[in-house]
Amino acid sequence: MHFEFEGEIIHWRGPAPFYFVAMPDDDSQFLKSLSNQVTYGWGVIPVDVTIGKTAFYTALIPKDGRYLVPLKDAVRKAEKLDEGDRVAVQFDVRTPG
Repeated sequence: MHFEFEGEIIHWRGPAPFYFVAMPDDDSQFLKSLSNQVTYGWGVIPVDVTIGKTAFYTALIPKDGRYLVPLKDAVRKAEKLDEGDRVAVQFDVRTPG
């Protein structure tokens, strides 16, 4: 299952600071309807992501009715990205098995 969207990089100042891009509402709701088929627990969904020229593996995190794509520091540095930047995100959902 493949998704593509653009979103703004947000900084979440939880117990440890993290950067994310939120999926659009419609895509999040569609993916949530299939989540029981693709989650490996706690609602997180494994994905292969591409931003710019950088490809990486991560897991989407459900938050406030949407899914968040975590951005690793290595990805942000490689693509010269920071909070507030808009980025094009592509990802493929990994299916179990």
